[in-house]
Amino acid sequence: MEQLRVDHLSKKYGRRVVLDDISFQLAPGKIYGLLGRNGAGKSTLLNIITGRILPSSGSVYLGDQESRNDDRVIGHFYLMSEANLYPKRTTIRRMFDLADGSYGEFDYQNAERQLKAFGITAYDHLSDLSTGLQTVAKLVVALNVNASYVFLDEPVLGLDANHRELFYKELIKTYQNKQRTFVLSTHLIDEIQQLVEHVLVLDDHRIIEEGDVDEMLGRAYAISGPAKDVDQYVDGLRVLDSEQLGNTKTAYVYDHLDDQRVIPDRVKVGHYDLQHLFIYLTNGGGTNE
Repeated sequence: MEQLRVDHLSKKYGRRVVLDDISFQLAPGKIYGLLGRNGAGKSTLLNIITGRILPSSGSVYLGDQESRNDDRVIGHFYLMSEANLYPKRTTIRRMFDLADGSYGEFDYQNAERQLKAFGITAYDHLSDLSTGLQTVAKLVVALNVNASYVFLDEPVLGLDANHRELFYKELIKTYQNKQRTFVLSTHLIDEIQQLVEHVLVLDDHRIIEEGDVDEMLGRAYAISGPAKDVDQYVDGLRVLDSEQLGNTKTAYVYDHLDDQRVIPDRVKVGHYDLQHLFIYLTNGGGTNE
């Protein structure tokens, strides 16, 4: 499986900029998180990558092959999205057959097992199901389609807590059984933190931060204590946000702490999670003066 490369991708509708000069790479056999606020352009980006819409400029490559107008390249990509592209009264079995016809080697046996676990059958009509179970049906297709890169746009829309937990388990099982790259675009960041290996943060039409999750969280520090001591300690560090109650202050740092930076006695250094890192980054986190 070859690497996917997005090269200087932009999308405009008239004067409205949706994506602005975006470049990144996706490696084979990894699980990615694509994070962004409502309207950040996540769905547009995924639709461009999978050939559903065209960019205003820039290209998508699989290895050395550009995807535009090349069905052989596009055939390695699969997008599961909120949009329902199936005709009315389509059965889940028909959805399986369509995926098999387009990509070949659909895993019917595993798909049937997953349907049973979720409590639906292959002969149910998609339009007769609740929003959550329609999502389940589309997820089962995505988990068993023969594509090298599988993009899941809001994959847990309408799912209750039990079904979300089951989906995460099935995703890991599928990933371990067959090497593919999965990209999850979701607002439930706290739930996918343990699933994704690498995240891309999309904001203001651009990728503003990306990296391996462990490395990023290793730089996400919550520095708390007396305000004067905290301010002195974080001087020169990248402080994304801070809060203060009385004389006690907490500064949320996103930076490397070296051994030469002496921690004052009354200052505590801890970490915060991926969801809060995303919030602070997309709320305009800057550098402490």
